[in-house]
Amino acid sequence: MGTQLTTGSTIELRELRPEQWDTWYDVLLRAFGGVPEPSEERELYRELTQFDRSLAAWDGELCVGSAGAFRFAVTVPGGASVPAAGVTMVSVAATHRRRGILTSMMRRQLDDVRSWGEPLAVLTASEPAIYGRFGYGVGTFQLSAEIDTSQVRLSVPDGTDDVRLRYAEPADVVDACEAVYAALVPVRPGMLARVRPGWERVGVLDPEHGRDGASPLQCVLAERDGEPVGYARFAIKPDWGVGGHKGEVRLRELAALDSAAESALYRFLFDIDLTSTLRMYGRPMDEGWQYRVSDIRRCLPRFRDGLYVRLVDVGAALRARTYQAPVDVVFEVEDAFCPWNSGRWRLSGDAKGASCERTRDAADLALSVRELGSAYLGGVSLASLAGAGRVREVRAGALAEASLGFGAVVAPWLPHGF
Repeated sequence: MGTQLTTGSTIELRELRPEQWDTWYDVLLRAFGGVPEPSEERELYRELTQFDRSLAAWDGELCVGSAGAFRFAVTVPGGASVPAAGVTMVSVAATHRRRGILTSMMRRQLDDVRSWGEPLAVLTASEPAIYGRFGYGVGTFQLSAEIDTSQVRLSVPDGTDDVRLRYAEPADVVDACEAVYAALVPVRPGMLARVRPGWERVGVLDPEHGRDGASPLQCVLAERDGEPVGYARFAIKPDWGVGGHKGEVRLRELAALDSAAESALYRFLFDIDLTSTLRMYGRPMDEGWQYRVSDIRRCLPRFRDGLYVRLVDVGAALRARTYQAPVDVVFEVEDAFCPWNSGRWRLSGDAKGASCERTRDAADLALSVRELGSAYLGGVSLASLAGAGRVREVRAGALAEASLGFGAVVAPWLPHGF
C-alpha cells in the first residue's frame, strides 16, 4: 500500500518479508541508539517476529520505519484471556521525522488488528507522550525498589519454612518456571498468555554487555513436596568499600504460587551473603513484601507506567471482562482515530458476565477511548480520571457505580516487556 505523506515523497507501507528482516531490524536498533545485539538475542527476536503482523515503511529502497504486533492474550478482570495485539518494534528513522509515518503505521496497524478480530491492542511506551493521540491509555503501573537489606528485616507467614529452595541453571528449569508462570496468568489482570513458542527463552537471555559488572544470570527454584511453586532469576554485583562488602542483588524476575513460596524467595534474596542492597524493577504494585518489611522508607519504593491499553472494539472488549459490582451505564465514547467505536454504548454487567451494545439512550458518562483503556484492567479508576477532567458525569451517581464495577481485586500487572 502506497501512502502520500509529504509533498514530492511517497512512503510505501508494506507487510514485512523474511528477507527484509535484517534491514528492518537495523532501522529499529538505530532508532533506539544503534547498539548492536548479540547474535543469540538477535536470532531469537527474528524467530519471534510474526511477518504477517509486521509493517515496514519504505522511501524508495530505504527502510525508514518499523512496526510489529505479537499475538498475545491478556488476562482481564474475571480471569478471561482476551486476544490482544502486542504492539512492538515501532520506530521511524530520524531522517524521516514529522512526515506522518508513525501515524500512517498506527492507522494501518489498528485496521489490521480489527480485521484479525482482536478487541485489544497493548504496548509499552519508550516515550509516554507518543501514544495517547492514538487512543492508548496507561492501564497498569509497576513498582521498583532499592532495599537496604542491612537495615530492613522481612517477616514471613506460616508455611514459609516448608518451602525448599535450590539453585538451578536457568536454562535447565525453563519448563518448571513456565509452569509456574502459566498457573499465575489467570489470576492477575494484565498478565500475558504467551500463545507462541519462543517467549520462554526471553527470560533466560543473558548477554554479557547488559550485565554492567554483575554475575551471569542465576536461578533459585522453590519447591514444595517436590513440585515447583516459585522461582527467582537474579544476578549479583559484588562490591567492596572501606567498611566491607556492599554488593547488590539485582532481581530480574520472581513468580510464586502462594505467599509462603513468595516469602521464601524474598527472604533468600534479602539474606544473600556479602550483599546489602536488593534492587528490583517492574514488580506488581500490591506485592506482599511491602507489608512484611520492617521499614518501607528504607526500601525507596517508586512507581512508573507499565502497559498501555487500546480498545480496538469497544463492545467486544467490555463484554469480555466481568465487573466486581453490578453496573448499568451508557458511555458516550469519543474515538477520532478509530471512528467505528464512537457513539453511545450501554454496558450492563456484574461478576457473572456482561453485555455491551450500541444504544440511542441518553449518555451517563462521557469519555474518550483512551480513558476506557486506562480503566479497562481495573488499575485506574474512572473516578480518578474524572477528577483529572478526563471523564464527565452526565447522570448523577453513574460515576460511582461505574468506578466500583470496573475495579479489580488485585492490581493489574504486566509481567514482562515485549
